Amino acid sequence: MGFLTVVVAADLTAEQKSTIRANAMQCTQQEGNTKEQAIALRNGNFDDADDKVKCYANCFLERAGFIVEGQINGDAVLQKLAPAAGADQVKAALATCASIKGANKCDTGFQIYRCFYKNRAWA
Repeated sequence: MGFLTVVVAADLTAEQKSTIRANAMQCTQQEGNTKEQAIALRNGNFDDADDKVKCYANCFLERAGFIVEGQINGDAVLQKLAPAAGADQVKAALATCASIKGANKCDTGFQIYRCFYKNRAWA
């Protein structure tokens, strides 16, 4: 189950939910994190994030189209999250989070995820 499942589940179609679950499973297989680590991330527990968790967060954001070649794709984020969280909230999170750069690709994805979570881009 991916972190966005809880975030916008109420406003997603069955097909969208299925895609999110598939992306989450593929990223877990690719990055080697545990299901428990994915759930902790989804629930906003960022304290124990290791490299696998950071790479999982980046993988998921890439598969969602939110990060492309290391950059936030603001149009995709707005299109996919605004219906649930509200356009103004998502735009504010984008303004705050768009310029974040971590130590590497995985750290950048993780920090962007954390920033969106803390700025309530997910409803």
